[in-house]
Amino acid sequence: MDTGTHIVMGVALGGLATLDPVVHNDPTLFNAILVGTIVGSHAPDFDTVFKLKNNATYIRHHRGASHSLPAIVIWGILVSSIIYMFVPHVSFLHLWLWTFLAVILHVFVDLFNAYGTQAYRPFSNKWIAHGFINTFDPYIFLLHVAGIGAWVLGAHPGYTWLIIYAVILLYYIKRYNEKREIVNKIHDYLPATEYVATSPTIKQNYWRVAITTKNNFYVGSVENGHIEIVDEYKKLPLPDSNVMEIAKEDKNISAFLSFSPVYRWEINEFDDFTEVRFIDLRYRTKGYYPFVAVVQIDDNMRIKTSYTGWIFSEQKLQSKLFVGDSPI
Repeated sequence: MDTGTHIVMGVALGGLATLDPVVHNDPTLFNAILVGTIVGSHAPDFDTVFKLKNNATYIRHHRGASHSLPAIVIWGILVSSIIYMFVPHVSFLHLWLWTFLAVILHVFVDLFNAYGTQAYRPFSNKWIAHGFINTFDPYIFLLHVAGIGAWVLGAHPGYTWLIIYAVILLYYIKRYNEKREIVNKIHDYLPATEYVATSPTIKQNYWRVAITTKNNFYVGSVENGHIEIVDEYKKLPLPDSNVMEIAKEDKNISAFLSFSPVYRWEINEFDDFTEVRFIDLRYRTKGYYPFVAVVQIDDNMRIKTSYTGWIFSEQKLQSKLFVGDSPI
């Protein structure tokens, strides 16, 4: 989920904590828990700092180790321990439990968008992305805003958030069933389908899909149950060549391949270099595929420059690949 939604979820958990009699009877503990749930609900995304280094590091690590099973435990202990230093007379157990729950909720809800997480590490490095809740879902966010407003106006926070989270649970079930119906329709439409990557949008009735069959990739959309295929690509194995081997060793290409499950590739030869490009097929927007990885290799089989990330025009991509004559 986006940062704003994670934060309002932290506020919601602070309100739910008032149902705990120990918290209800100790205002200092409640305030400590409210801080803990807000910080804990955002803590796993502190790995955004990797973006300061470069996109390759960010793509490889964001929602990776920071969202893993050991990290969930560590974040809960770390955040609650820091808060406890300032209020050592409150119940550490209750402070830790609610903070820990906030961290768990953060990682849990991140499993349901198209980006996903590596939440099963260290047992599996597989990216888990169920793809039926948008990264920013206005309904979920506005329900939280409404709950905060009701709380400010005097509604009981515990019962208010119980009702809201019951509604959100039903909403998740609804969206899951919608995704399942879409996947079933795609299997009927393309019986050879092996895998469907779904990307919900802010519009409830509009989904992006990337479909994998044995021999092809299909990219399209589903609107009001109607499937529209807009692009089709042959599913080709990576060539066994020196250029491709060198490309795969590049940090940007390697990071892309570690993350993207549905992509196509192309090799283009120019006068003094060969370009290898990988294009993720899940995020087609306005006729463009914004998530790419590109490497340019000169005639001496040396990497000139490379880039990976979200780019929305070819001109912008070329500007990222070169700063003057030097690789970035």
